[in-house]
Amino acid sequence: MAGLNRRDTLKSALAGGVFGTVGSVLGANRARAVDANSEIRLAIIGLGGIDVPTSVGGRGRQLIKAIESLPQARIVSLCDVDQSILSHGVELLKKAGHNVDAHTDLRRVFDDKNVDAVVVATPNHWHALATIWACQANKDVYVEKPFSHNIWEGRQMVAAARRHNRIVQVGTQSRSSTLLPEVFQSIRRGMIGEMRSVHAIVYRPRPGIGNISTPTPVSSQLDYNLWCGPAEQKPVMRPQLHYQWHWFWETGNGEIGNTGPHTIDLARWALGHQRVPKRVISIGGRYGEPDCAQTANTQVVIMDFDDVPLICEVRNLGSSKDGSIGKYRDSSRGVVIGCEGGYCVAEASAATVYDRDGKKTREFQSKQSGSKMLEDHLTNFLSAIQNRDSNSLKAEAIEGHLSAICFHAANVSHRLGTTADPDQIRATIHENPLALDACQRFFEHLKENEINLQDATTMLGPTLELDPEREEFVGKLAKQANALSRRTYREPFVVPELIN
Repeated sequence: MAGLNRRDTLKSALAGGVFGTVGSVLGANRARAVDANSEIRLAIIGLGGIDVPTSVGGRGRQLIKAIESLPQARIVSLCDVDQSILSHGVELLKKAGHNVDAHTDLRRVFDDKNVDAVVVATPNHWHALATIWACQANKDVYVEKPFSHNIWEGRQMVAAARRHNRIVQVGTQSRSSTLLPEVFQSIRRGMIGEMRSVHAIVYRPRPGIGNISTPTPVSSQLDYNLWCGPAEQKPVMRPQLHYQWHWFWETGNGEIGNTGPHTIDLARWALGHQRVPKRVISIGGRYGEPDCAQTANTQVVIMDFDDVPLICEVRNLGSSKDGSIGKYRDSSRGVVIGCEGGYCVAEASAATVYDRDGKKTREFQSKQSGSKMLEDHLTNFLSAIQNRDSNSLKAEAIEGHLSAICFHAANVSHRLGTTADPDQIRATIHENPLALDACQRFFEHLKENEINLQDATTMLGPTLELDPEREEFVGKLAKQANALSRRTYREPFVVPELIN
């Protein structure tokens, strides 16, 4: 079913009672009624590691500053499983003149009638359960990207928002760009001819994380059982607990599920429809200095929507020759929209249109800074809460879910792949000129980084088919693919099945 129809169907299912009864750990606590004049009382769940090497980290703390600048909101509670990080966050707010409650267990936040809405900035594997528990407690949710840790979880999150009539916004703040609606609408109206392709460019240099031979000790300040939550509780087999979880399947989704959600979401927005891809194939691997991480750091993904293909290119390697990670049509991030009469290179605050010969024909510029865009996105969330209007959200749950399906499907193809050399890859995609072009640049990029293509472990994933109605894999390898789209949960951290 298409996006809007899916949304209507979920609402109809709720009205018909097909979701069944969901047992809640939250008892009968209910948030107060919020009206258009109410101050929104927020809790931030997940503050992130402090002083994490080679990463930004700490998204929850980054959001504190933005939220504190908004007059219609007040942070009343912080939650983190690491007591040292939690105390640091509480002290930051205390210095700013604000006393807040502090919890290490997010369930205590959901029990708190003084909290109207929550910001979920936990590791990916907690996004679904935290969002659903919040909805069950009648609290609205701002959940950071990526929306979900797997496809099945995303379906349950959307269902929870519908069942409990909650406002759920995804932290893809580029959706609050004041520039892109005009740009994308102009392109879809034929400004440079019929749309032929959309490239999502995710080029971000990252060093490897290294190897370890023994588990990394867990701080006595941290409740590791709660940190793991829905995931299996295993020894920490990476140099650092915080942030590096992105590069392991149990807790993260790799670079395509880290920086990728922003750009893939822009690409879907440019396409102008609410569909899942019908077919997805991934080509890539983990290259450079060997390390203990699992996810791909260089990847080309082709998503077939039956009209305009979406191609995502991920690069984490910086060229060993010149320090450059490379560019596609003079862009290392954002989207490149190929059209019959030229192409458009777009980011959240700028876009440039070129003709077929690469001559610049038009520029779009915005005075909206990145910090202002984030504030606008948060303001949009808060206004939707005050007006009880989920349709006014710039990045409502369904948008986050549909964008997440794209990279989840790509990762499933990657994980089911087999090693292949460049000739085998070219033979597999020889009927797709756009895919061949992307892969050729992929090969050249690896050579620039002194990767021997014959010796490198490149995974050629199978072409997987998706049923757009059920958002499940069908056809060859469907059983294996669907098994990777849902996890086994650890009691009592079980994501409830609200819709099958």
